[in-house]
Amino acid sequence: MNEIFAFVLRHGYIVLFVWVFAEQLGLPVPAIPILLAAGALAGAGKLSLTTALVLAMLGALVSDSVWYEIGRRRGRQVLNLMCRISLEPDSCVRGTEDIFARHGVRSLVMAKFLPGFSTAAPPLAGAFRMKLWRFLLYDALGSLLWAGTFLGLGYAFSDQIESVAEHAARLGSWLLAIVSGGLGAYIGWKFAKRQMFLRKLRIARIQPSELKRMMDAGEQIVIVDLRQSLDFEAEPSTIPGAVLMSPEELDEHHDAIPRDRDVVLYCT
Repeated sequence: MNEIFAFVLRHGYIVLFVWVFAEQLGLPVPAIPILLAAGALAGAGKLSLTTALVLAMLGALVSDSVWYEIGRRRGRQVLNLMCRISLEPDSCVRGTEDIFARHGVRSLVMAKFLPGFSTAAPPLAGAFRMKLWRFLLYDALGSLLWAGTFLGLGYAFSDQIESVAEHAARLGSWLLAIVSGGLGAYIGWKFAKRQMFLRKLRIARIQPSELKRMMDAGEQIVIVDLRQSLDFEAEPSTIPGAVLMSPEELDEHHDAIPRDRDVVLYCT
């Protein structure tokens, strides 16, 4: 943290803007330590809190605008690509769309506090043709709240943060080893959990060609379309004869699905 203090102080506000922009663009450069350091330096009278807040907000807003435009041009493919490289790709698309469908444009205000959703929300807003002025308004509010929270924490606890930084500096390479080990264990646990989930899923999975063969043969099957309303806006077509039901409705009305025939559930 001492190095972060010196880095921010030496290179000025441009570091804050570029770092926040890069993090919101999706690069693995966490911005929260920089925000905390900038806030602590503002508390010590070495930086302007207002200038730091404006630059951090602009960095996030510019980056999010880039993702919004990519989502508007490339549609839902962008979200699928982003989720494919996440630790939980099977639930990433669904979870992101659930949040967006439930809260709409207001989800942008809190997006930056939700890991994964922060980068996925802007392209999703573009993919579903949210008006640009609405996106900019709510995204700016969310960026202001996010940057203000961590800058404010750094400002309020500047003495304590400096003390923590000194203790961390004494630990040196030991601290890096502890943090790296913890992160590696977390990623390993997530990977193992995903592999177990995929092994169970393969047992019950059916290929589209096999489903078509069953339908052409006239077999008695029930097809349940579990897509959210946002999915229909992007791709309104559905399998003939499919029952439309959201995941929430499935939990509540599963007894309406016949149990005397094969049931096929599908989503995007």
